[in-house]
Amino acid sequence: MPLSAESLRQIDTPSVLVDLDIARANIARFQAYADSHRLKVRPHIKTHKLPMMAELQLAAGAVGITCQKISEAEAMVEGSAAIRDVLITYNIVGEQKLLRLKALGQKIALSVVADSTTVIDGLSSTFRTAGEPLTVLVECNTGANRCGVASPAEAAALAAHIDQAPGLIFGGFMTYPPAGGEAAVQAFMTEAKARVEARGIAVPVITSGGTPTMMKAGDAPVTTEYRPGTYIYNDRSLVERGACGWDDCALTVLATVVSVPAENRAIIDAGSKTLTSDLLGLSGYGHVLGRDDIAIDQLSEEHGRLVSALPINLKVGDRVRIVPNHACVVTNMVDCVMVVDGAKPGAVRVEARGCLV
Repeated sequence: MPLSAESLRQIDTPSVLVDLDIARANIARFQAYADSHRLKVRPHIKTHKLPMMAELQLAAGAVGITCQKISEAEAMVEGSAAIRDVLITYNIVGEQKLLRLKALGQKIALSVVADSTTVIDGLSSTFRTAGEPLTVLVECNTGANRCGVASPAEAAALAAHIDQAPGLIFGGFMTYPPAGGEAAVQAFMTEAKARVEARGIAVPVITSGGTPTMMKAGDAPVTTEYRPGTYIYNDRSLVERGACGWDDCALTVLATVVSVPAENRAIIDAGSKTLTSDLLGLSGYGHVLGRDDIAIDQLSEEHGRLVSALPINLKVGDRVRIVPNHACVVTNMVDCVMVVDGAKPGAVRVEARGCLV
C-alpha cells in the first residue's frame, strides 16, 4: 500500500524517504542474478549507511559488507550484531587510522586493500603484533583511473609483497571499473591471477563492483565477488543510464513548495544541502515524480528552483517527491531518513552519517 497523501502531509520537509518494499525488491533482484552466476555479493553500504539496510542485504544472501572508511565500518559494526565481515576498499594511511583498524580487526573478519608497498608496510607494522593477521587485497586499475596498480605484473608483485609481510595475508584482487568495463576486468584479472598462482600463491577472492552495469557482472567470470552500492535505492543517474526505472527508486526527497513567484516557476524548501549539487553529467538536480515537464534548474543552499515551459500548476503548500541525481550523497546529508514500510513511515537515524575518517 503506497504512502497516502495524508501520511505525506504529516512528514515535515525537506525529508528523505526510503520505500522499504522497493529496497527489498532491489536487493532481491541482484542477489538472484549473482546467485545464478555463482557470484558472492558484498554490498557497499556508502549508499544507505544504515545497519538495518545492511541486515536486509545479509539476510538476502550477502557474505558481508563493503565500507569506504574506518569510521563507517565502526558505526556499522556497532549498530548491528549481524555485521561481522567487512571489506574496507580504501588505502589506510597514518598511525591513528592503523590503530583503529587493528582494534576493529579484533572484533570482526576484516579485510582491506592496498596499491603500494608503503600502504602494505604500514599495515604490516601494525598487524605484526596483532593476534590475528589482516587480509589485504591488491587494488587494481581496470580503467576507472582512480586508485589501483596499472598492470597485472604490478599486481602480482604487490601480492608477493603482502604474502611475505608479517601480520598480513594476501586475500586477492579488488577493482572498481568504469561502467561497462567487464572485458577489461576479465583480461586484467585473468593475467594477474595466473602470475600470482605461478608464484605458488593462492588467489581466494577477485572482487569487482559498480551498480550501473551490475547485471552484466557475469560477463567477467574470473570475478568471484561483486560490490554494488546504489542498487539498493537507485537514483536519477541510473534511470538515465537505463539501469532501472522510476518505480525502482526507493529513495526520494519530499519537499514543499514555499513560493510560486511566476506562472512557470516555483521554489521548494530543498536546496543543495538536501539534494546536493552533484550533476553526474546530467542537466538539473533531480526528477520530480509525475511531472516530466518540470526541471530543477537551480539550487542555492536552502532553495530549489522548479521551472516549466508550461504553467507550472503548483501552489504554495503543495508537496513534491524528487528522485535525486545521486542517492549516496543525499543519505549523508541528513541525520534521519523516513523509512516507509508499507504505508507506515518512521524515522531512522543514519548511523554512519558523516563517517569520513
